[in-house]
Amino acid sequence: MSAAQSITPAAVDAPTLVSSLRASFGTGRTRPIGWRRAQLRRLRDLITENEDRIAGVLNEDLGRPRYEGILAEAHFVVSEIDHMLDHLADWMEPEFVSSPLALQPATAYSKAEPLGVVLVISPWNYPIQLALAPMIGALGAGNCVVLKPSEVAPASSALLAELVPRYLDTECVAVVEGAVPETTALLEQRWDHIFFTGGERVGKVVMTAAAKHLTPVTLELGGKSPCIVDETTNYKVAARRIMWGKCLNAGQTCIAPDYVLVTEAAKAPLVAALKDALSSFFKGDSKASGDYSRIVSDRHFDRLVTLMANGTVLAGGESDKESRYIAPTLLDDVALDAPLMQEEIFGPLLPIVTVKSVADAIEVVNSRAKPLALYVFSSKSKVVDQVLDQTSSGGACVNDVVNHFLVPDLPFGGVGTSGQGAYHGKHSFDVFSHRKGVFNKPTWVDPSLRYPPYTDNQLKLVRFLL
Repeated sequence: MSAAQSITPAAVDAPTLVSSLRASFGTGRTRPIGWRRAQLRRLRDLITENEDRIAGVLNEDLGRPRYEGILAEAHFVVSEIDHMLDHLADWMEPEFVSSPLALQPATAYSKAEPLGVVLVISPWNYPIQLALAPMIGALGAGNCVVLKPSEVAPASSALLAELVPRYLDTECVAVVEGAVPETTALLEQRWDHIFFTGGERVGKVVMTAAAKHLTPVTLELGGKSPCIVDETTNYKVAARRIMWGKCLNAGQTCIAPDYVLVTEAAKAPLVAALKDALSSFFKGDSKASGDYSRIVSDRHFDRLVTLMANGTVLAGGESDKESRYIAPTLLDDVALDAPLMQEEIFGPLLPIVTVKSVADAIEVVNSRAKPLALYVFSSKSKVVDQVLDQTSSGGACVNDVVNHFLVPDLPFGGVGTSGQGAYHGKHSFDVFSHRKGVFNKPTWVDPSLRYPPYTDNQLKLVRFLL
């Protein structure tokens, strides 16, 4: 098997690259299921044969503990590939539908066809998983792919640029490293689909560029994902799960719990349980723990330290710029109009906001942009249904956080400013496919009902049959 192209920033010639891939797609080589399966298996080999190196670059870029790097990135990608391989043949089969009596005899069906040449732009916070997971769908659907990894995670980007060329088809897959100039050059080209994971600001840039060519886009963005907690919850379990979600990758997760809306009666026991959870996770010293990540850059570190001043520290609050360490921090007395509550935190700060009731919590959520995820903790099904029915979010968990992301048959995506489109499992196959409707009518019979000269009786009969 030939190797995929790796394009360095100095060498990128976006028009030539896209033209080359489009020529490859035009040969039809990506359409057979054999090619698709081979690419997916090679992508799986890329992960399994380089697991230690992947864990190493994640630690270098983000201080990620090996446990998180393996499970949240390497293992996740392997699981998605296995799911795609198990179901790909079925997903490629035509889907037959019935035709009206007036059109009989005939068959009607839809078939999935690849879109063509697609661009995947991935972020820095999960730089392996969020680069390769969309590629699973793109390759499974039979497309040529250009991957643009994030320059903010340079070690991970370099590893992808090194490894992808060893495993995938050089005529159909390319990796382009670089920063804004390289991304801009890529966005100026005509694509058949653009899949972008990142923030709202850059998402608007991507969508604007895509509009010039009427290119469809999938935008996986973010937002402030709330936790709603009432007084009927199991505080110990809720606290452990919330803090686990917030501490994962030091809060640099698009679906991390962003803030907690807790009823008055539940606040004191919940805060106590959150403190206990933190103590049990890191034995009271997250800085010394090998199980806690670091902030990705000085710029992000400075932003988070500034945001920390928006509230009263209940636990944590320590920071060290040299190592880009910020302790998991609980914050009280945070105003709803404070910067901490206006922008996605993307770090280990957790504001605790007191509300009088779950209805008030719902009102707070609905007064803001629709979140990528929403989490509700309650032992009352009536409360859970109330929250789920009266709010809108990309996804949701009941009495848990983050783990809806791990269910391959659930769509993962945002709504409103938190994104558009969804992927994972069959949804990944679908987002990179066009489902073409086909109508097939034999010639051995040709009723005259459709042809002129028309009569009133003809009209009545056709209307009845349709």
